[in-house]
Amino acid sequence: MSFRVGSKKTTGMKATASVAMSNYIEAGSIVAGAGGLSLWTEYLHLNDFSVGLLGAVSANALGAAIGALIGGHLCDKYGRKFIYTYDLIIYMIGMLLIMCSVNFPMLLIGYIVVGLAVGAGVPASWTYIAEEAPAEQRAKHTGMAQLAWSMGPVIALLLSVALAPLGLLGSRIIFAHLFVIAFITWYIRQGLSESKVWKEEKASEQERSTQNRATRQSLSEFFKHKANRKSLLVLLGIYMFWNLTAGAMGFFMPYIYETVGGISANHANLLQSVLWIFTVLASYFIFMRLGDKKNRRMLFAVSAVMGIAAWLLLTFMNMSIPVLLVFVLLWGVAAGFGAQAFYGLWAGELFPTRYRARAQGIMFFFARLAVAVWSLIMPTLITKLGFAAAGMIMIAFLVVSAVIGIVFAPNTQGKTLAQIERERYGEEAEERSDTRVSGRTVHN
Repeated sequence: MSFRVGSKKTTGMKATASVAMSNYIEAGSIVAGAGGLSLWTEYLHLNDFSVGLLGAVSANALGAAIGALIGGHLCDKYGRKFIYTYDLIIYMIGMLLIMCSVNFPMLLIGYIVVGLAVGAGVPASWTYIAEEAPAEQRAKHTGMAQLAWSMGPVIALLLSVALAPLGLLGSRIIFAHLFVIAFITWYIRQGLSESKVWKEEKASEQERSTQNRATRQSLSEFFKHKANRKSLLVLLGIYMFWNLTAGAMGFFMPYIYETVGGISANHANLLQSVLWIFTVLASYFIFMRLGDKKNRRMLFAVSAVMGIAAWLLLTFMNMSIPVLLVFVLLWGVAAGFGAQAFYGLWAGELFPTRYRARAQGIMFFFARLAVAVWSLIMPTLITKLGFAAAGMIMIAFLVVSAVIGIVFAPNTQGKTLAQIERERYGEEAEERSDTRVSGRTVHN
């Protein structure tokens, strides 16, 4: 795996890092959007409906959900590099609109465009990394996306604290930093080669087409396979229920620290940045270092138990500083090697190449749609019934995710994508593999 920018050649993990930056940009956009919301509300005199609309169409919810659905389809049809050629250009247009907003329509359109671009890039990122990573280092490479996802909020939150005295200008600067990161990432990505696995799959389809054999890629064909349906339900169960808690935290946690815990906005942002620093450390030292060596079911289970313990503590004990610090430690570490990390890994492994990005787009769509609905309900629930009621629902979400992941964790460690496909699809996968070999002979 290599690419050139000018005369410089980059290989291996450096190439993976450029692709993984989709996750930095996604998470950074969510936190930047949430962190500056009160400032934009005051500046533009927004009502509750307008604020809710911004949250619903943002990179945290519906905007990203629709973008993932569209991007996953385009990624499988036109290639992984197709997404990398255009998604960040669209993202930068959205960021410019937000940075320069002087009225609500500009801000809303900017949020929508950024959400769509972010959603389109994430399935492509996980797909490309899985396809290009060595079989014995797939967790290590996939973990780079998790690491980038963790770094986005750390930088955005620390910038929020440092630039707080500047008010709305500080929020504009945070969005500007994401614009600059997006431009640098887009520039580097232009030298990326197309996924070898995707090119071989396309050659296989062309070969079978010349032999008058069907090459159907419709969604109805996708859902006909029991293995596809099972993988979709298992991965959606793991990720969606975990993300109902994590996604709500991404948007509302500083608000909860302030209103329930009684700490200042700056202290809330600092506390959340410490949480994300623990996530960064766990992503690197646990998931990336151990994900290819240790039992993945065991790692997932440890993380799930830690996450549940963190929310039990937060829900049933007073939010004193010691309790908040223990919560931040438990959840921060657990998030680094938990449901999202393993979802990104398994989602790239369990589907055939011709459906891989599209399947991830479908799952991401439903996961983010669920977060959008829960985000609309949660603030009212806290106001009417108290934080403990919302906390117990969050715990229930985490328990469901944990049970599904522990019971149905797939055994894919150390196997190539071709091996996994043969095990799950039998004769059909063997036939496609033979055609790919024939295609390589013909085209080479």
